[in-house]
Amino acid sequence: MFDIAIIGGGIVGLSTGMSLTQQHPHLRIVVIEKESDWAQHQTGRNSGVIHSGIYYQPNSYKARFAREGNQAIIDFCEEHGIQYEVCGKVIVAVDEAELLLMDNLYERGLANHLRVRKMGREELREIEPHVNGIGAIHVQDCGIVDYSKVARAFKNIVARNGGELRLSTKVENIAEREDSVTIETNNGTIHARYVINCAGLHSDRIASMVGLQTRMQIVPFRGEYYELIKEKEHLVKHLIYPVPNPNFPFLGVHFTRMMNGGIHAGPNAVLAFKREGYSKTDMNAKDLLEVLTYLGFWKMAIPNMKEGLHEMIRSFSKKAFLKSLQRLIPDIEKNDIIPSSAGVRAQALKRDGSLVDDFAIFESKRSIHVCNAPSPAATASIMIGREIVKRIPEHFFEKGKDIYTAYSREESK
Repeated sequence: MFDIAIIGGGIVGLSTGMSLTQQHPHLRIVVIEKESDWAQHQTGRNSGVIHSGIYYQPNSYKARFAREGNQAIIDFCEEHGIQYEVCGKVIVAVDEAELLLMDNLYERGLANHLRVRKMGREELREIEPHVNGIGAIHVQDCGIVDYSKVARAFKNIVARNGGELRLSTKVENIAEREDSVTIETNNGTIHARYVINCAGLHSDRIASMVGLQTRMQIVPFRGEYYELIKEKEHLVKHLIYPVPNPNFPFLGVHFTRMMNGGIHAGPNAVLAFKREGYSKTDMNAKDLLEVLTYLGFWKMAIPNMKEGLHEMIRSFSKKAFLKSLQRLIPDIEKNDIIPSSAGVRAQALKRDGSLVDDFAIFESKRSIHVCNAPSPAATASIMIGREIVKRIPEHFFEKGKDIYTAYSREESK
């Protein structure tokens, strides 16, 4: 029997495994992943940004863990020889209406204790000569990294510290008992004293297997990208973002420098018809039916119908996508962009139609469930892993003691 089983081999699951094996080397730990390799979904398909936390509500998990995780990721990369770059980011106001929104965002950056400064048109032109903007926020502590490499480094630490790693192992059912948890998989049954759910796009389903009522559901949104041709990469010096529309729950298309030297442009945000639907033709009847019969989806979709329609148009029209990019960099032309890979964001949605805007972690008798960890979860992954370990009752780590017995003793006092 394992002491702890971690479900999900993305960057959060592997970070949690790393923290556990470092802090509690006497425990027997296993990380299971349904794919044939690690970090194949949100971790391996994101934009690779080391976020600052400027967008998030002060004192929220996202704000705190992004800020602390930013430095933690950089320190980890330094220690393990992983290439990264702190290139900075500009958030650009294109018209007068966006200046007030930009000022509000600047104040939030200050409240989150970030190194931010406001710039006028001329100063923006000095550092981004091709960007069309009348003002901007310069966020100094943003950077880029290949999170797949970071996740693999986490995995190597888990293995080196004695943790077991199992690929091609898909969870089919979970049963919590008083003294253990039984995990039925396509690759045999796993018994553990405790389970940590870091299953990303399927985290809500794993939670429901143990009877946990989270009052939210994962809705998959696909983000589609173009990339600049090599000859036009000089148009982008930093990460370039628009001032986000406060009435729409996504950040809008932007320009992201990649560690391989390329420039990604995007993403849009469209409903995916499959939880791992990376192309327009990917569809899973069960996944789609779950979304379309979920009242919370319609309560979110109907008020955002206009913006949602624009996102769908950008999905099918290169001309429309180009127009949104030209709003920030007018010099980009149709032949300057080519289609690139897409990702799917695992966004939790409440029954009232509101998006869960912070990391969501739930606990049951013998398990912890990370049920909302979209961006900036990769940046925050080290901090999330540490937080999960903190939430495991300390009695569990006392060698030879069982967590349920310890709980019962405390509750009987």
